[in-house]
Amino acid sequence: MKRTSFPAAWLARVLLPLATAAFLLVSSAPAQAHDSLDSSNPANGSTVSAMPAKIELTFDHTPIAINSIVRVEDATGTDQADGPVQIVDNVVSQPVKPGTPEGKYTVVWRVVSSDGHPIEGTFTFTAGGPNSSPAAAPASTTATADNAVPAQLVVVGIVAAVLVIGLVVAGFLIRRRLRTQEGED
Repeated sequence: MKRTSFPAAWLARVLLPLATAAFLLVSSAPAQAHDSLDSSNPANGSTVSAMPAKIELTFDHTPIAINSIVRVEDATGTDQADGPVQIVDNVVSQPVKPGTPEGKYTVVWRVVSSDGHPIEGTFTFTAGGPNSSPAAAPASTTATADNAVPAQLVVVGIVAAVLVIGLVVAGFLIRRRLRTQEGED
């Protein structure tokens, strides 16, 4: 019966599974993009005949219903939003206070994307006036700059560190074993 030497067996039993796990983690990393605002009602830059009862933001995916904020600010910066934000499917709605006067408004919004990252943006519209503008392109959406490191990157880093430590230990043990064998010869 042939017996495998200690270093070769150790490498096969420990490092090969670690290397395989590291490869699978790195190669299967999904591409994750933040959600984006598809449209708004009223549209960005539009003029509507009267103040709407609610502001609606339509996203390409359903936002997570935590820490969502939609402010409807008049020219003085006063928030005219009335009550909590409502999320139904991929539409975020914010009721507006009844009797809100006509004028120019800035909508400042922040929601948590379906991938767990906060996204935010602003757009303006005018309530009241002679004309209503056709729907405009959605306002810019930005992902907030958070310093969170994606969990998958942390796992890959840990696996890589364990792999490097394993290689160093394997090298040390192989060298030690070879020195011991040289001394016996």
